[in-house]
Amino acid sequence: MTRLQANLLLLLAGAMWGMGFVAQSTAMAAIGPFLFIGLRFLIATISMLPFALREAGMAKMPLSRRDWRAFGLVGLLLFGGMAAQQVGLLTTSVTNSGFLTGLYVVMVPFFAVIIFRQWPSPVVWPATVLALAGIWLLSGGDMVALKPGDWLTILCAAFWALQVIFIARHAADTGRPVTLAVAQFAVCAVVGLAAALAFEPIAFEMIRGALAELLYAGIFSGGIAFTLQVVGQRYTTAPQAAIFLSTEAVFAALFGAIFLGERVPPAGLVGCGLIFAAILLVEVLPAIREQRPTT
Repeated sequence: MTRLQANLLLLLAGAMWGMGFVAQSTAMAAIGPFLFIGLRFLIATISMLPFALREAGMAKMPLSRRDWRAFGLVGLLLFGGMAAQQVGLLTTSVTNSGFLTGLYVVMVPFFAVIIFRQWPSPVVWPATVLALAGIWLLSGGDMVALKPGDWLTILCAAFWALQVIFIARHAADTGRPVTLAVAQFAVCAVVGLAAALAFEPIAFEMIRGALAELLYAGIFSGGIAFTLQVVGQRYTTAPQAAIFLSTEAVFAALFGAIFLGERVPPAGLVGCGLIFAAILLVEVLPAIREQRPTT
């Protein structure tokens, strides 16, 4: 596979994730957020399970109890992020959700300092300023004007930042990325369905009304997009992969405008641009520096 083909796969993954925000938003007209999460990740688990079993058959070492505990923790963090994002979409736009979710990239280094005393690249500090300025403009120049859904989406970004850290610290060294994905999908499915049983009405008509969104979110933005990411990143550089995957937020805004008629004022567009620039700074520049040959 050529680098161009790999980058196009990553661009397609970003587009699928961006469209996923629309599916998550429109599904709320028929189904509760926790039931949507549970069923979405149940579908994702089933769609990715054959690949995880194939990976397990090729593995040289079985997973330990510590590995499974780490996978479970990652799954709980993913559920926390998904729950905050899904409930947030009840009161915020797809565009805001897409860009605010991307703030997890900027949050990761800060949590690494707080939890593990691991200091980040210096580029994080100006990127943080850009991100905060972007949020301020996205709120219309008044942080109080941020809706509850916006704050929940920022909380979602915090959960996903922690998820990224714990994947890197406890789970990445297993060499079983698909198994990890299926394990965290399964945890989200179980916890989501349990929360739905406890807090939401459940009826077959509700599920049927959101079936298209559930299938898209579970199969396409879940299983297929994840597979495209894994394949594409094998044949391209880390900086280029970061750029193409970060288009998720741009596609969320584009599809929100096309399918939901969402419009962002000029100041909000500038804010989205600043958040996107902050994401690219944190993802791309450190990777470029690591790839430079040393003398």
